[in-house]
Order: sequence, then C-alpha cells, then structure tokens
Amino acid sequence: MRKFKLIGYYLLVQNLPHSRFLKLSNAIRIWYMSRILKVMPYDRNSKFENNIYISDGRHIKIGNYVRVNENVFLQGEVHVGNHVMIAPNVAIYSKTHIHNDIGIPMVMSGETPTKRVTIGNDVWIGINAVILPGITIGNGAIIGANAVVTKDVTAYTIVGGVPAKFIRNRE
Repeated sequence: MRKFKLIGYYLLVQNLPHSRFLKLSNAIRIWYMSRILKVMPYDRNSKFENNIYISDGRHIKIGNYVRVNENVFLQGEVHVGNHVMIAPNVAIYSKTHIHNDIGIPMVMSGETPTKRVTIGNDVWIGINAVILPGITIGNGAIIGANAVVTKDVTAYTIVGGVPAKFIRNRE
C-alpha cells in the first residue's frame, strides 16, 4: 500500500505547481504529506513546495510551521523540528557511498549505514546547502547559502562555506 501512496506523491502531488501560482497546490501537498504519507502533522502554516524528494518517506519527520521550498532532497532518516525554513535546492543526506577500497569501483562498493540527520527548531537553511549524514543542527542555527555541513552545528550559531565553518553567534 505504501508504494501506491508514494506513486501518487511522485506522479501527481510532487508535480503540482508552486504555491505562488496556485495556492491550492500547497494545501494539497500538506494534506497528502500529513494524512496519507504521515511525515508531518497537518498544519496550514506549513509550506511544502513542488519537486521535493522524500525517498520512501518512512523515516522522515517534519514538525509544525515548516517551510520546504522547491527542489529539496531529503534522503532517508531526516527529522526536522518546528519553525524551520529550508530554501530551494537543499540536499540532506543520511547515507553516502562507500569509497575506501580503491580495488573496487565506487559504484559497486555499496552505501554506508544510515545516520539520522536532526534539525532543531527555528533553523534556517540557505539555498543550495548540503547537509551530510549524521549531522545535528541545533535550535536557532542558520546555515549559509551554498554551505556544506560536515560537522554538527551548535544552537544559535551561523555557519557557512565549504566545509561550513562558524561565522558568528546569533544575538
């Protein structure tokens, strides 16, 4: 049954127009994500835009008043708190490719075990950011545009760059 629900999401719901063109699109996506796929509570204040990849959605948890923009990639086990903003083209990974053995082509080496990504409350993730497996982002943190987050981010800090580094504390 889950596969049919995912087919409905990937064929229809995911491809509805952006909410700036048709507000009903967001309402349908929020309804589908909350009532059918059960990855988030039903919340009229949330936005879930078009072309968001959620893998099979079984291990994705999204809080209240969350804004997920278009073309976001949520892979595997991702937990998102309340009042989070995720800009367009963000990629959040919970596993990656094994690449240690140079005697085996990487494409044949398999994947690492899943490591959950946890995003606290009141977090802002900037456009094109990449968050790697096992990362925890503390409450109130800001991830700068184009950042690659390779280490945990403490609460109420701003990080940016490749790899992401501490910029300053939020005051």
